[in-house]
Amino acid sequence: MSYIVTGGCGFIGSNFVNYLCDVTDDNVYVLDKMTYAADSGNILPKNYKNNRVTVNQCDLATNTWSVDDVLKKGNVKAIFHFAAESHVDNSITSPQIFIDANVTGTFNILQKAKEYSVPRFVHISTDEVYGTLGIDDPSFEETKILEPNNVYSASKASADLIVRSFNKTYGLDAVTTRCCNNYGPRQHKEKLVPKVIHNALNVIPIPVYGAGDNIREWIYVEDHCKAIYEVYKSGTSGEVYNIGSGKEIENIEMVKLILDIVGQSYDLIEFVTDRLGHDFRYSINSDKLNSIAKINYKDFTEGLEQTVQWYEDYSNRPRCTIK
Repeated sequence: MSYIVTGGCGFIGSNFVNYLCDVTDDNVYVLDKMTYAADSGNILPKNYKNNRVTVNQCDLATNTWSVDDVLKKGNVKAIFHFAAESHVDNSITSPQIFIDANVTGTFNILQKAKEYSVPRFVHISTDEVYGTLGIDDPSFEETKILEPNNVYSASKASADLIVRSFNKTYGLDAVTTRCCNNYGPRQHKEKLVPKVIHNALNVIPIPVYGAGDNIREWIYVEDHCKAIYEVYKSGTSGEVYNIGSGKEIENIEMVKLILDIVGQSYDLIEFVTDRLGHDFRYSINSDKLNSIAKINYKDFTEGLEQTVQWYEDYSNRPRCTIK
């Protein structure tokens, strides 16, 4: 038996592949476009032994022959769909890439899941599809209307609706997860936490949008992986499950916490012009998830310390290509 993980060489995807190898005895086929943010070295070496994990380069938006190759072998228990362009800044400057990868790519992999009658399709989405919250607004619930405010979140919302349509129209067993911001090892340094760590370790100014008062909810990436696996096992077909830790913090406070851990001065902080369409606050209500699973979330400060340590240990590690 086996699983397919799209985008399995990226940040969350690779952490999930490693987790899947820890909690199951099945083989894992990774399909990844291998863009700048992907690295097959993110998958632990032990998981490549005996062909336990196989990585195939595949652009889901333009061809799906690699998907056919895996599915024709049979015995695929589920597809976990992580593959996506995910950096909001890039979606502002290069929006077409996001439509191709996140909308067309999702449609194509859904077509294959339907064609081969894959038992379960797990679509990994984001809380950004809900839009933004004010300081006193209640947390996002799964029934919240989708109001994306940038091309990245709009492309993910589009993908969510296409997944829903395949469930409702064709009866494809599909579940969707929407998670808050992730932090942890193996994240590309364009994102906030690794960028702050990298700049702090190298004593480089740290850009902070606006006044830094935007609020995000954060979850350690392995906790996210645990939740995805629980939704795969116990989630109801056609349903959406929010995944959040309950830990909300202003961006500026996150930056200061990391600087404290690294031991650098706040003088490195450099406030810059705010991002276009910058959502103010994200906050997730995870009651629905908690009704089917119990996740023991990592202590926030402990998770940050472990993340900093990982980047200290591996920041100079050479990038790997497909194994």
